[in-house]
Amino acid sequence: MKSRNFDPEMTVEKNARKAGIASFVGTTIEWYDFYIYGLSASLVFGEIFFSKGIDRNVATLLSFITLWAGFLARPIGGIIFGHLGDRLGRKTTLVITLIMMGIATTLIGLLPTYAQIGAAAPVLLVLLRILQGIAVGGEWGGAVLIASENAPKGKGVLYSAFAQQGAPAGNLLATGIFFVLSSLPKSDFLLNGGWRIPFLLSSVLIVIGMIIRLRIHDAKKVQKLIEENKSKQVPLWEVMTQHPRLLIYAIGSLPIIYITYFKTNFAVAWATGSVGYDKSTFLGMIAICVLVQCLTQPFGAVLANKIDMRKAVLLMTVPEFVLMPFMFYAISTQSYWMALLAMCLATVPHGMFYGAIGGILARAFPARIRYTGLSLANQLSALIFGGTAPSLAQFILYKTDSIVGVALLSGGYALISLISVLALLRLTGHRADELSHAEHADELHLQTLAAEKIVKRDAGQLNASTLQTPNPENESGMLAR
Repeated sequence: MKSRNFDPEMTVEKNARKAGIASFVGTTIEWYDFYIYGLSASLVFGEIFFSKGIDRNVATLLSFITLWAGFLARPIGGIIFGHLGDRLGRKTTLVITLIMMGIATTLIGLLPTYAQIGAAAPVLLVLLRILQGIAVGGEWGGAVLIASENAPKGKGVLYSAFAQQGAPAGNLLATGIFFVLSSLPKSDFLLNGGWRIPFLLSSVLIVIGMIIRLRIHDAKKVQKLIEENKSKQVPLWEVMTQHPRLLIYAIGSLPIIYITYFKTNFAVAWATGSVGYDKSTFLGMIAICVLVQCLTQPFGAVLANKIDMRKAVLLMTVPEFVLMPFMFYAISTQSYWMALLAMCLATVPHGMFYGAIGGILARAFPARIRYTGLSLANQLSALIFGGTAPSLAQFILYKTDSIVGVALLSGGYALISLISVLALLRLTGHRADELSHAEHADELHLQTLAAEKIVKRDAGQLNASTLQTPNPENESGMLAR
């Protein structure tokens, strides 16, 4: 009978929940910081960080380009912190990224405007955005892994949803705060510093996140594999030379999750600038959509954990080919309820996909290079597809004066993800309750290490026994004398 105090299964469940909650809280804060910049790029930065002599559409486009600077920096963060996470462990890296993000976000809230220091204002804004990008580039992979690697056997995809849930929660928090602030008079919001409040609030949230994050630990089996691999090949080199197909498929799996930027950053600027929606009204609509995502997103991980992951992926991607164009059409009608319904419906499929994809990708790479592989794939995809999404959508709208091209672009993102993730699952295995090919190789490696340890221990005991056993010839000689 198992002891209630020392039940191994209960210990695993407890550690898994602890890691999952810490992952959720940390990523919520990180994504809150990242999303308040995106909303500010849509509503604020074009007004206060660029010259008044620039056309407002161009200023908005330049503001979105500063947003892209953060995505440009994310692969750098993925490489740096992926290496540290695969060499020093997940926890240490996650503490560093949280501190970096808090410092960068707080400093943005203290920045002087263009009217105060001229062209230096957008330059400093871009530099701090780059620092944000480096931090979030190292955050996501570690947060997914600290949750999935501590999960009970066969539940890695399910527990990875804790980390994924931080994105909509952070988005909801950011949107909710901006929704409240948008009720301020324009002079108070833009000129008297109302927009700074969400950035300065980050300093408080970071302290809360640090207290929680310092209490988690890396999974023991991962610690063993990291320790054994320290003197071997550089993780980045191994990912790129030995697993190039995995990396390419992982990068291609993710564009659909960046459809959210069409609904938030781009749609805010388009709907409030061209269509005629009030800012607070449209931000309220986005907040409702993000709430819908918070509620429905975990079911993506549940679905992927219960059925063949290929079927789950089809169910979570194909609807976007219809729902995203319908969303843009509904917004253009200026019908509040029709637009809100369409936005909520379009949120569900890519939200559920996001809930599952972190765990799916975590299974693809061996533990010794998993942080690097996961981070590099996500951040390169963010650079190529995420950072360009609002800028490209704004450019298409500016050139064609039609939303049709933007709708087609969003469908293209979903198609790339569908093809890539199906190709990835062919290489990794398609059942979440079974070990992936990489996880199976890790288990064999751990067994080999354990066997080698036993051999060395037995050899040491044999040598010690040989030294302590008297030589019979010497004993007989002593007796004769």
